[in-house]
Amino acid sequence: MRFIIYTTFLGFFLKTGPALQIQCYQCEEVKHNDCSAPEFIVNCTVNVQDMCQKEVLVKEDGVHYRKSCASSGACLIASSGYQQFCTGKLHSVCISCCNTPLCNGPRQKKRPVPSAARPAASPSAPTSALFLLSLLTLGT
Repeated sequence: MRFIIYTTFLGFFLKTGPALQIQCYQCEEVKHNDCSAPEFIVNCTVNVQDMCQKEVLVKEDGVHYRKSCASSGACLIASSGYQQFCTGKLHSVCISCCNTPLCNGPRQKKRPVPSAARPAASPSAPTSALFLLSLLTLGT
């Protein structure tokens, strides 16, 4: 009897898979502070919001930040749609997506990479975004 219960439970678990949940920073248009403190950490909706999103807006009074959980489709579409407005100048809007816990937090300081250890050039951001979008549309 136990064997039947265990195999039924195992079959259900393998069929549905483990619940995927990511943590992200979340804030609405915070000025001059990138809202990467522990009080801004939230648990995203399981199996729906699988990415973290970060918007950086350059306004007259300084840099504003918005951070949130997002679905991969919505985030990738938004980030590719705003690519042309990501200039770093006044009225600039940059939207980025990532899929590791708390990846929309503070920027990591880059460590210098020795020239012999540098990886090959990666595709440009617009090319990568278009590739990901095409994969998303093929899957639906």
